[in-house]
Amino acid sequence: MKLAKREEQIMQVYWELGKAFIKEVIPHLPDPKPHYNSVATMVKILEEKKFLGREAVGNLYRYFPLVAKEDYQKHAMNDIVSRYFDNSYPRMLAYFAKEQNLTEEELKEILDMIKTNKS
Repeated sequence: MKLAKREEQIMQVYWELGKAFIKEVIPHLPDPKPHYNSVATMVKILEEKKFLGREAVGNLYRYFPLVAKEDYQKHAMNDIVSRYFDNSYPRMLAYFAKEQNLTEEELKEILDMIKTNKS
């Protein structure tokens, strides 16, 4: 369920737009803008991977996400924690807290956010 960089960029656009034709996706991609055929190829791959579905609109296809952004984020985070932090979320959080030089106040804010989401 891992996406290549360009695939993930395209999925970010679909998660933002919902349903969209390929030509509507291109303006939302980072520069340099890929050619239409390149995006069409990536969309086809995303469809084969079951990340996108499609519906016929006249003689064109409009694509839409089949995988929720939150589901992909969860999978991606689990992968990172598994590969880089020995399956330890506390190690991951400690790493980021240290790397970002978080203050005690910022750490308290994070704990408050966690407590609020548990309710």
